[in-house]
Amino acid sequence: TALTSLLSFGVSSEADLSLMAGKCSCSCCPNAEEPKAVPLSTANVVATLTPADQLWTTSRDKAVRLRMEGSGWASETPVTVHQLFWETVANYGEYPALASKEEGQWVTLTWRQYYEQCRAAAKSFLKLGLKRYNGVGILGFNSPEWFISDIGCILAGGLATGIYTTNSPEACQYVAAHCTANILVVENQKQLDKILQVKDQLPHLKAIVQYKGELKKKAPFLYTWAEFMKFGEDVPEEQLDAVIDSLRANECCTLIYTSGTTGNPKGVMLSHDNLTWTARSAAAIVNTVSGEEKVVSYLPLSHVAAQVFDMWICMSSAATTYFAEPDALKGSLVTTLKEVHPTYFLGVPRVWEKMQEKMKSVGAKAPPLRKKVADWAKSIGLRYTYSAMTGENAVPWGFTLANGLVFKKVRAALGLDNCKACFTGAAPITKDTLEYFMSLNIPVLENYGMSESSGPHTVSLNSDYRITSCGKVIPGSKVKLDNPDKDGNGEICFLGRNVFMGYLDMPDKTVEALDEDGWLHSGDLGRNDEQDFLYITGRIKELIITAGGENIPPVPIEDALKSEVPIISNAMLIGDKLKFLSMLLTLKCVTDDNGEPTDELSPEALDFCRQHGIAVTKVSEIIANKEPAVYNAIQEGLNRVNAKARSNAQKVQKWVILERDFSVCGGELGEFLINSEFDQLKDKL
Repeated sequence: TALTSLLSFGVSSEADLSLMAGKCSCSCCPNAEEPKAVPLSTANVVATLTPADQLWTTSRDKAVRLRMEGSGWASETPVTVHQLFWETVANYGEYPALASKEEGQWVTLTWRQYYEQCRAAAKSFLKLGLKRYNGVGILGFNSPEWFISDIGCILAGGLATGIYTTNSPEACQYVAAHCTANILVVENQKQLDKILQVKDQLPHLKAIVQYKGELKKKAPFLYTWAEFMKFGEDVPEEQLDAVIDSLRANECCTLIYTSGTTGNPKGVMLSHDNLTWTARSAAAIVNTVSGEEKVVSYLPLSHVAAQVFDMWICMSSAATTYFAEPDALKGSLVTTLKEVHPTYFLGVPRVWEKMQEKMKSVGAKAPPLRKKVADWAKSIGLRYTYSAMTGENAVPWGFTLANGLVFKKVRAALGLDNCKACFTGAAPITKDTLEYFMSLNIPVLENYGMSESSGPHTVSLNSDYRITSCGKVIPGSKVKLDNPDKDGNGEICFLGRNVFMGYLDMPDKTVEALDEDGWLHSGDLGRNDEQDFLYITGRIKELIITAGGENIPPVPIEDALKSEVPIISNAMLIGDKLKFLSMLLTLKCVTDDNGEPTDELSPEALDFCRQHGIAVTKVSEIIANKEPAVYNAIQEGLNRVNAKARSNAQKVQKWVILERDFSVCGGELGEFLINSEFDQLKDKL
């Protein structure tokens, strides 16, 4: 099993690292000698680490001391990405690894073919001039080429760097320049055009590879995917093997660029050990069965959650990754799910919300009798799932009938009928959405982590979860709450093998995130219950301090109003240094192909309006007419929220509906608003 394989890599103690004899190789020692590799041997694997004294670094070519312990999960022998990959190939070489659609048919690569293509890509990167510890930027939708480029880069000694497809040319230029990208791999002409606009500002760039479609114009530095994969054929296998043999588990292999708060994004440096230890641990915790699992890849691979789930956990358990169509989030995802029948599924909150909205919209049009049966079944399902969650496992009367009439059919309609666990993460999800899926006997399990923790740090399991909780800490890692208040809310801090190396070339930011004992400070506020389930209660930097000096976390108040009034999409609490609290609200609407919010109300919002006797289809119509039913519903919902406030200072006194929903493109999400934009929004009040 995955767990047996995982635990078989134990070492007796951190002393087994032979104390990393030799001079310090940290960035603070300019005259450090060339480090001598220290081998670690077990019955199953030989791992080699670069000597290092420091827990963190901001230099791309430096190593870190791993947070290993003398026993348990944190004592496992470190392995490189190549060692993890080769172990899977050796045991499951003829099993399917990657599957993608070509002309409407699924085409599969086995683990051995996948490995061979990664080696071919690595040789081509070397021939194109990829230097050790320099970047390969990847800009495109999920595909086998994305995976092969990423792993090929790592095998060639580079730093694999995903770039968001929604980035502007200027944002692409920043990431490519910051990671010193020697090669950029782009999906199509649209993404190529972005790079060509800023190519003159990328002095280290040597080549661009386009992996979908033919090149519209030829140039010496441009390659199709077919040309690229053949380019390194004459590079000796021994040359690549020498590079692979020089890889060290405690050195950087991947950069994840955070969206940040203010200023430019930070390059999160992840080591081989960060990725391989986290992947092995997560696979063991959720009880994956090697060679049997299937997942669908559709979330941005430049984000740590998708990358760890789709690439590294799948590699550790020899799972098959199926690639969705590029328009997955515009409607085709469920079609793919119904073809693949994944055994594990990860959806960010917005994915679950869109499924909920669609099902509610369909349900609202159902005949009265069918609607009555569905409502009855969901009430049974919610009672049963809550009972199972707490371990009581009381099966209500009628559950078997409800399961046959509704739950099984819903799962099949969503393509989740073979799914062992459904996960959510990367952002907060509302209790309303969680309870909706619980009512259908589909528990959606919350996980919590950061790019800086290599993805998951706490995990919820079917056998061990609580609604609105982010689960419990991964074995071998630790969580502490720093400076807790009287209610037990403190800053969530992480410790473990999954904690990152540092921010590339940003020592000041790194020292802010990591304390002298190696704890990662998340900036999130949280609390633990009596059973050690972790709950997120807000952000430290988001704390509102009123003119009266009261500290108010905005997230619980915002989430409470969204739960009370389902037509609300986003709520933003305002009150810092002010006499009272106010709220900026947006309504649920349809987004266009670029993810931009439109004026058209979403199906759920339209259903809300129909139920209240309002014949409108646009956000602007509601605002222009100040539709009494909508405005009254919001005020009544706010009254219910205010009734639960702990003090008058925590009650919301004023609110306004904005003409446009928040979005990343609009600048309201992903980064803090700059002062001028924020003042314009406040003027609405």
